[in-house]
Order: sequence, then C-alpha cells, then structure tokens
Amino acid sequence: MSARLGGRHILVTGAASGIGAATVARLEADGARVFGVDRAGAVDLSLDVTQAGATERIVAAAVKAMGALDGLALCAGVSGAESIDGHSDDWWDAVMAVNVTAVFRTIRAALAPLKASGKGRIVTIGSVMSSYGAPGLVAYAASKHAVLGLTRALAAELGPDGINVTCIQPGAIDTPMTAPAFTANPTYAAFWEQKAALKRLGKPEDIADVIAFLMSDDARFVSGCGIMVDGAAMAAP
Repeated sequence: MSARLGGRHILVTGAASGIGAATVARLEADGARVFGVDRAGAVDLSLDVTQAGATERIVAAAVKAMGALDGLALCAGVSGAESIDGHSDDWWDAVMAVNVTAVFRTIRAALAPLKASGKGRIVTIGSVMSSYGAPGLVAYAASKHAVLGLTRALAAELGPDGINVTCIQPGAIDTPMTAPAFTANPTYAAFWEQKAALKRLGKPEDIADVIAFLMSDDARFVSGCGIMVDGAAMAAP
C-alpha cells in the first residue's frame, strides 16, 4: 500500500460502480480515507445526489465520518443517446441534474471544509465530449461542456484559497453505464477500440489512477484544465 495520500480525506460520488468504485479502491490503496456515496450499492451513504438538500447532507455526513474533507472526486453521472428530433425535456433535465447541477451543488456545499484543508482538491468528470460532439449526444455533450467550463471558472475563483480544480475527460470507458450500449451494438465498441491509438477501450482503473495523481501533492500545480484520458482516440484519425 502506498502512503501518497496518507492523511487525506476524500469524498467520492458515484462510488458503487464503474469509475467511482475504482476510484475508491485506488484512493484507499494510496492511503486516503474515503467516504463513498451512491444512490445504490455498498457505500458509506446511499443517496441520490439530485434530491433536494442531498449535497448538504452528503458533505455533512462525510465530514462527520472522517473529521475533515480535503478532496472531492465527483464521479456520479448518467449517459445515453437521444437525437434532437423529438428529444424529450425529461431526458435533458435528468442529464443536467446529475452531470451538472449536482456537481455544482456538491462543490458549493463543500467549500468551507475544502478551504480549511489548505490542500483542497476537486476533480470533476467531463468527457471527450467536453471538447467535441457526436450525433445523439445532445444532452450528454452539453452537460460535459458545462462541467469543463465550471471546472475552469472554479479553478480561477478558488485558487487563492489553495484549492485545485481539474476535469478529467475520459474517452470510451467500459463501465456498467456504457456496457449496455457496447453489448447492444458490437460495432460501436469496435469503432472506439479502433479509434483509440492504443487500440482498446478504457477501464475504470485508467481513470481512477489519474484521479489519485490529481489528489496528490504531485499535482500541486495542476489546476483549471481538462485532461483527456482516451488512449489518444481524439488525436487519432
């Protein structure tokens, strides 16, 4: 076990599966104390991040359990395809509620303990769609563009308080959220495998490892940017 994150207290949302679960495991392996939140699964607190007052309850529970809060890894998210022709308001609202509004609210609720930390870290999860777009991903791409913009604005605002804010932009990652799309359409998975210069889909651990880096002192001068973790998919032809 590494002690790189020893003494750090980190809240992880979306902690029950996929990138969130891998992040919990990696942060704990690096010595951090972690408080995991998800709407279902084996976590420290089971709660839907979109519920009224949920973010305040989450932060209060994390601080009570750990005694402090040094970092947020905001891994909760939803994805899905719906074309603009007939795109429903309900789906738009659902995607924005989880991917953008809950991120904003959690950060806002956590400001006091993060400022008190003196070494605060906030890691948001964007997407390659934070910088690009694709057919059928109107709501998802818009939400991830918003996450990247939120990250950059907060990095500028919170830097004087000693808080680093960074966005990870994953490519195609094989998680429980994306697996149904890959299973239903094998050519879709093959497309992303071939588009990546490294010729494979990403794994949750590929993202978790970068989150662990960003939470550490090794990333003390990294803030306000989006970091693509996509196997060079967006750089390849």
